[in-house]
Amino acid sequence: MEIVVHNLKQGIMITLFVFVMMMFIDYLNVLTKGSMNKTIRGNLLKQYVMASFLGATPGCLGAFMNVSFYIRGLLSFGAIAGGMIATSGDEAFVMLAMFPKEALLLFGILFILGIASAFMIDKLVPVLKINPCEECRLSELHDQEECRCLRFKEVINRLKEMSLSRFLLLVFLVGALYCFVTGVLGPEVWNWKRGTFVAILFLANFIVLTVPDHYLEEHLWRHIVKKHLWKIFLWSFGALLLVEMGLKFWNLEPFIKAHLFWVLLIASFVAIIPESGPHLIFVTMFAKGLIPFSVLLASSIVQDGHGMLPLLSYTIKDSLLIKLFNLLIGLGIGFILYKIGL
Repeated sequence: MEIVVHNLKQGIMITLFVFVMMMFIDYLNVLTKGSMNKTIRGNLLKQYVMASFLGATPGCLGAFMNVSFYIRGLLSFGAIAGGMIATSGDEAFVMLAMFPKEALLLFGILFILGIASAFMIDKLVPVLKINPCEECRLSELHDQEECRCLRFKEVINRLKEMSLSRFLLLVFLVGALYCFVTGVLGPEVWNWKRGTFVAILFLANFIVLTVPDHYLEEHLWRHIVKKHLWKIFLWSFGALLLVEMGLKFWNLEPFIKAHLFWVLLIASFVAIIPESGPHLIFVTMFAKGLIPFSVLLASSIVQDGHGMLPLLSYTIKDSLLIKLFNLLIGLGIGFILYKIGL
């Protein structure tokens, strides 16, 4: 029972961090009114850098933006593939919560690999006679909707007629803030991690208090809470509990250490699944010291959360080709690092 309670608290803490960071990134994207549409235009090097940068940002929003640019002809095939290599999906938030220093190093490596891979893949496209995005239809670029977030007279009026979803989010976030301040969740003593959680929860409450009803309903409630939050919690809690039980009852550590090459292969092939979640098993294994960095990196190169899903609706062929390139690159780099002991 103690194992379940401990991992339940860890799962809740990770889910809170992921939720708040997803909220921040979405909020900033709307506040800037999608200005990336203008900055992405340019030569191939600029495309590679921008696509990899968007991919390396935590969450799937950057990957979704890359897909949007690609189907509108603003990114080359190599650039979209490189952007997916740099993408870690929602698992990036989990990694930041569990091992922030290693996570930042990983994101930096993925960013550089994304640029280099984009250049290499674009060179191979004519050689392999690939015709990218034959199914795509260019569509007009539209500006992001306006977020009237900081107009305080409107904020007061919205609070007077508070919707149920805003009330529930505030109860959830205020309750989480109380738990971190009192030490029920997170570190038992005040340190930088506890201070960081308290600070970002204050900011999260500010966002929920000030955003307009439409933004709160469509972006925060229907998209992040209803589509993502419960999946993130179940996968986080499930992965933590599975690994913890494996360590305690199934003698998992010696088995993994003896079969690291097969774990590398399994992690890379599991990463093909266009869904956030399965990768968390290997994230948790790395956090527990069960697998080396090479396995985590290979899995991160291949997987892209559910960032690939929008592209699948436009072109299955391009999606499969991108996954194939990313799998080969992930396996190649992972195997090299594995052989040198990383």
